[in-house]
Amino acid sequence: QVQLVESGGGLVQAGGSLRLSCSVSGRISRVDDMGWYRQAPGKQRDMVALITNGGSTNYADSVKGRFTISRDNAKNTVYLQMSGLRPDDTAVYYCRADTLSKTPSDEWVAERAWGQGTQVTVAS
Repeated sequence: QVQLVESGGGLVQAGGSLRLSCSVSGRISRVDDMGWYRQAPGKQRDMVALITNGGSTNYADSVKGRFTISRDNAKNTVYLQMSGLRPDDTAVYYCRADTLSKTPSDEWVAERAWGQGTQVTVAS
C-alpha cells in the first residue's frame, strides 16, 4: 500500500512564501512522475507542477516564475516552494506520485497515489 503524507500548508499574507513537502512510503520499487495539484472551492482539481524521475519539470502558466518543484529521490519526497503567493493561490494542494511495486507473488504493479491534501490560504 502506497501512502503519501503532505506537510507545509498554512495561512500566509499575499506576497509571502510557503514550502510544501510530500513523502512517499510503502513497498515501492520505484517512484516515477511526482507532482502537485490544487483544488479551490467549487472548482476542479488542476495541475500545478510536475517533475519526472530525471528532474524534468512542467508548470501551470499561472505559477511559472513563482513556484519551484523539486524532489529528493533518496527520500522519495517531492517539494513545492511557493513564492509571491496571491489570494487566487488559495486552495487545497494535493501531491501525486506514480509508483512501481512488486507484489509477494513477483508481479509488478503500477499505481497512482494521492496525498490527503493540505490547505494553503493566502490573505490579501
